[in-house]
Amino acid sequence: MKAYIFPGQGAQFSGMGLDLYENSPSAQDLFEKANDILGFSITDTMFEGSAEDLKQTKVTQPAIFLHSVILAKTLGDNFNPDMVAGHSLGEFSALVASGALNFEDGLKLVSQRAQAMQKACELQPSTMAAVLGLDDDIVEKICAMTEGVVVAANYNCPGQLVISGEIEAVNNACEALKEEGARRALVLPVGGAFHSPMMEPAREELAAAIENTNFSKPNCPIYQNVTASAVTDETSIKTNLISQLTAPVRWTQSVQQMIADGATHFTEVGPGKVLQGLVKKINREAETASATLETNI
Repeated sequence: MKAYIFPGQGAQFSGMGLDLYENSPSAQDLFEKANDILGFSITDTMFEGSAEDLKQTKVTQPAIFLHSVILAKTLGDNFNPDMVAGHSLGEFSALVASGALNFEDGLKLVSQRAQAMQKACELQPSTMAAVLGLDDDIVEKICAMTEGVVVAANYNCPGQLVISGEIEAVNNACEALKEEGARRALVLPVGGAFHSPMMEPAREELAAAIENTNFSKPNCPIYQNVTASAVTDETSIKTNLISQLTAPVRWTQSVQQMIADGATHFTEVGPGKVLQGLVKKINREAETASATLETNI
């Protein structure tokens, strides 16, 4: 069975999507429509902007979403997933690609999400840290014992977990995790504590937008970050999407469940190959590939 997976923030690069724009009239139309919806030329930044330009939150999330969704649409009949999943932001790409959301509504939600997260980051200083070489339960225990807000945020693969929360709490947890035997506990250069209680203001803001958006039954099950299980019901999809901002990304558990449900081949749709690497670390037997316009995977 074929699983299609969609990357999240951090996969952006200068020049992203330019090959699609130059080689596919339908992709060009969608990019131009995106410029109109967003009210600025995101294609200029995607195609010619610097790494610094692409790090702007209002650009990063829509840019990755557009690259992923437009690539999926250019695959035509070759895009035939038995199941889909997306890492954090990538969940929105997966929902549009699988027919649960239309292109316009998906882009508007992603733009609102980016702006709401930026505002939440500015309300209170916060951060995230990558923890390597410890079992999940040990990381969870240390977070629970640390004073202040610090939680497990991204279960990326066995032995790789990201924690998120208040700056002092994250720093203190990192020290405790090193003492516990972590190979690394490294604070990340991010603007805030994503997938933690610190994102509650953003969750409330996005919830209203999601509730007012029309969702359809997807063409195949989507394995959502919050539950790590197959979902096809529109109401459940909305509920999980709203919870996603303050809940952990259960990527390890999602991939494990997809494999248990029959997935043997994972195709990453969008910039980069980060998710393919994570899938291989979760299960070495799984086949992985990148979707490309040229090869029409």
